[in-house]
Formats: sequence, structure tokens, C-alpha cells
Amino acid sequence: MRLDKYLANMGVGSRSEVKKAIAYGRVMVNGEVVKKINHNVDETKDKILAYGKHVSYSEYIYLMLNKPAGVITATTDSKDKTVLDFIRHKRKKDLFPVGRLDKDTEGLLVLTNDGQLAHRILSPKKHVDKVYYAEIDGLVTLAMVDQFTEGLTLEDGYKTMPAHLEILSASDESKVRITIKEGKYHQVKRMFESVACRVTYLKRLQMGGLVLDDKLKLGSYRELTKEEVLLLEEKKYESRDIMFTNIKAVIFDMDGTLIDSMWLWKSIDIDYLKRFGHDLPEDLQSDIEGNSFTETAQYFKKKV
Repeated sequence: MRLDKYLANMGVGSRSEVKKAIAYGRVMVNGEVVKKINHNVDETKDKILAYGKHVSYSEYIYLMLNKPAGVITATTDSKDKTVLDFIRHKRKKDLFPVGRLDKDTEGLLVLTNDGQLAHRILSPKKHVDKVYYAEIDGLVTLAMVDQFTEGLTLEDGYKTMPAHLEILSASDESKVRITIKEGKYHQVKRMFESVACRVTYLKRLQMGGLVLDDKLKLGSYRELTKEEVLLLEEKKYESRDIMFTNIKAVIFDMDGTLIDSMWLWKSIDIDYLKRFGHDLPEDLQSDIEGNSFTETAQYFKKKV
């Protein structure tokens, strides 16, 4: 990649700005000053400094935004504020939102420049789970839970895929958590309208394996970790890097869960006592049942 393109892509400045920086000797490649803007660099190996600061290469950007209400999910708009207006990232111009949230809906929104990832997530064939918290004007009943599970027919005749509805509180103003696998226009609102209820507040909490960071305030954003990107792609169990990140040891409590060891205990006692020339007492189990480790040890010392 040309050096000027590399620096511009990494947000050091505009093309014209980075060309001047290179010409003025403000850029170093592998410890040497380079003044040719068309100098080719290997973005995977070369160490590049601009104005004395290391410029690492990252082809794709992944941001998590806690979208506030009153903002439209778009890159530009002549009238309303967009989700991109909250972003101060140096490569902001490359970003676009993955999917959309309604103007009055809050919560998790991913912004990226990775078109392939966006396509994989949004593809109707993938059926990526989307989890929402909603406040409802109307009493949500167990019968509605069954209706959502079976799929609902909307006002235009469309039959939704099965959805999971969890009632958090039921009253004239109910609170629920709902998981859907589609992203039809105003889908959650239309689903509740089909059962004579109205959504008064909606917030997306999760998309795929990615969960909204509860430390993010409305309008705030942060970059996704490597682990979160893989979760978003639903590759949770395909990477050993994910499985063992920051884990030094693993303890498995297998007995009674993964295996049944009850048959083994009598055999252990028999084998142990035979090593010392003793037979297993017939009343062993009844005598030690309920005893502590210390009491059991004292029993063996006296009895055997």
C-alpha cells in the first residue's frame, strides 16, 4: 500500500495533509525517514511513525453505540440528527450502521466499515437474534406469550417467525423482554399492535451474541473487542483465543453432572483396605453415613 494512502486510511490526516507530512520528513518507516509519498509499505509488517507516534494498521472498524431516541439511523440527513453525528472517530467517514433502529428506539447499534460482516448479520437466511426491552401500554398475558411463540400475523398479512416473549411485569403498563429473528419495519411495535397493545418505550439490548455495554451512556460509543466481533459473527466457539482469554485455569466439577461416580466409591474402599490386608466391613456405609471427614478418619483408625 502507498504510504500516503496508509496514513490517510488510518486517520492521520487528509491525503493532502499526509503528503505534506511525508514531504517535511515527519514520517518514519522501520526507523528511517521516508519523503516519497508513493513509497510502498507492508501494512502487516512495517513499523510506521507519524509525528513520532506509532500508526498501526486496522482494515476494519467496529463500534458499539448506545443510540438515544430522537436520532435516525443513517449516515447523513438534511433535517434530523443521525447516529454518525455522535462519532468522533478519525475514520468516521468510512462508517455505516449495521441495520437500523427506529428514530424513537434506543440501545445497541453497531457501526462499521466491514460490509461483509454487515451482510452476514443482516442476511434474512441468518436469523440473528435481536433482544429488546419494551414497555407496553396494555396488559401482556400468558396467552400472548403463546401467540408470539407461534408467530403473529401483522396488519399487512405477513406472518412473523416465532418470537420469545418474557413478561417482566404485567399490569396496564407491562414490561417485557422480546427476542425476534427478523428485522421488519417497526416489527416489535406492529407485533404488539396485533394483540391490541402499544409499545411506549423500546430499547435493543442484544444482537447475536453481542450485548449492549451497560456502562455506555446514551449517545456514547466504544470500539468492540476482538472477542465481541466474533460473538457478533456467532463464532463464539470457533476460536480458542476467545475460549481461553485471560483464563489461567479451569476447574470441572464433574461428579453428578458429567459422570455418575456412585458405583466407584465402594470399589475405592475395597482396593484401599486390601493394600493394608483388611477386608471391607459390612456395616461401613451405615456407620460412616453423615460423618465429617475427621469423624470418618477416626472411624477407620478404630474399626479397621
